[in-house]
Amino acid sequence: MCSACAWNLLSKVGVGLKLNKENCFHRLLITNIFKTTNMQPFSIFRTFSNKSVQVFRRTPPLVFAMSVLSLGGLIGFISASKILVSGLRPVANSITVTGASTERIESDVAKWDIKVLSEGSSQLDSYKKHQASIKKTLDFLNRYGVNNDESQSVALLPASQSKLITKNSKTGNITSTKWITSQWIEIESTDVYKIDQTHRKISNLLGKGVDVQPRRPEFTYTKLATKRVDMLSKATKDARARAEAIVFEAGSKLGSVRKVDTGVFQITVPNSTSVGRWGSYDTRTIKKDITAVMGVTFEVE
Repeated sequence: MCSACAWNLLSKVGVGLKLNKENCFHRLLITNIFKTTNMQPFSIFRTFSNKSVQVFRRTPPLVFAMSVLSLGGLIGFISASKILVSGLRPVANSITVTGASTERIESDVAKWDIKVLSEGSSQLDSYKKHQASIKKTLDFLNRYGVNNDESQSVALLPASQSKLITKNSKTGNITSTKWITSQWIEIESTDVYKIDQTHRKISNLLGKGVDVQPRRPEFTYTKLATKRVDMLSKATKDARARAEAIVFEAGSKLGSVRKVDTGVFQITVPNSTSVGRWGSYDTRTIKKDITAVMGVTFEVE
């Protein structure tokens, strides 16, 4: 249909358009709408009732034209949305599984600190007594094979002295004055069992008049960096095995790895169930359990 025919049709229906300068724009606008949308006006207006025609007659020309434009914009928006949605690809199915690997390791280095104290009535008296106590302590260690050699070191740190004054709480008078000399002995050894055995026996020095205050030995594992690589590999294999078992039961197939989250390492006493949020490293025992955890996300085909 041409634009002139469309215009005459609207005039007959009763829109009430008049050919003058004020509605030339309306005519031009509606003409373009019919050209663009290729609408079939006869089929449209046949379905309108008398009341609908009255509504058209009372509708201002510009409002009617804008309504037609809005309808065209809605159709275009729906079409564009359909193209956009059809262009999106659904996200591939995935499964996240936690894998773990635990091994028993044995510490290869022991660190042990021993504090020796001596007291005397004067600074010199305290020092002389301290020299005797240090000699007894080193002799004891040497008897158990703890001395300076290729596998271990025994180091004497500088001694320190302090003056201890005791006063009467009521009068404030000095009741006693004594000097205390203290010194640390630092021991590091690769013979972890020798250090553990000596630590259990060192309280015998108390019976010889030596005020000795040993700390608990710290047992560590120096090959942890190399061990971590192997543990992470085993944890990843464990995660894949678990994922394959789950996917197989669901009738699907396991795909490639999409994401890997390395968990913390737990180094605990044997058979421990404790878990630290940021990892843990127990140094109390020679034998330890090391556990590596991996979170792996696989695609599911």
